[in-house]
Amino acid sequence: MNALYDTHCHIDFQVFDEDRERVLKSAAEVGVERFMVPGVSAEQWPRVQQLAEQFSSWRFALGLHPWFIEKHNLNQLKELEKVLDTTHKRLRAVGEIGLDATCDNSELQRELFIEQLKLARHYRLPIIIHHRKTLETTHPLVKQYGPESGVIHAFSGSYEQAMKFVDCGYKLGVGGVITYARAQKTRQAITKVPLSSLVLETDSPDMPICGYQGQRNEPARIVEVLKVLADLREMSTDALSDVLWKNSCELFNDVPPASNDHESG
Repeated sequence: MNALYDTHCHIDFQVFDEDRERVLKSAAEVGVERFMVPGVSAEQWPRVQQLAEQFSSWRFALGLHPWFIEKHNLNQLKELEKVLDTTHKRLRAVGEIGLDATCDNSELQRELFIEQLKLARHYRLPIIIHHRKTLETTHPLVKQYGPESGVIHAFSGSYEQAMKFVDCGYKLGVGGVITYARAQKTRQAITKVPLSSLVLETDSPDMPICGYQGQRNEPARIVEVLKVLADLREMSTDALSDVLWKNSCELFNDVPPASNDHESG
């Protein structure tokens, strides 16, 4: 079974506290050998780091997510810089950061986003970008302030929008959206972009897969995304998963796992 990399999942969230070991085991059974767990707020960062120490299959990122803007302040950027300066072996990105038109305090959002882009560039780390109705405003900031690599989480735009980021060296996170036939614009875009620009993600516990609406999402369901993407790209799942694994490892400067990497330890 080819290795799979869930490049975006929030399995540190409390909703997984009662059965996290089972969730990870189920994912491992279908080939998921790596998990990227992004940070969303300063108060959550220690928890992410602690769990990443417990599970060797985890990689993590730290960032200030716009959904939690009421918890953020500019002083937290110093805390972020301090942690980035430690070069923790499993800290592989800055994120989840971005702009969200449905959240308040757009000026603080913008300032925090720009400063985190600068930090990522300074530490030569990729970024994990959240966007909602902000792709057009996000791109010029990434181009001006951001690092040379990153991923557009839960990409749901047009081919033209996709290529703006691909041309900057960024990858597109492909998740549950493409399992819905109605998502024609996004499905067409990810069918046409270079295969080297795609990675898989679940956004667990969110971004439900078609057929599982109303249920908590889990990393094991990344296989459903893989199947749909293989159909859209007219490839076998084996050939596709091999490329996506390489793309993911390249994105996060990762290396192939040991045979027991999915075990806790």
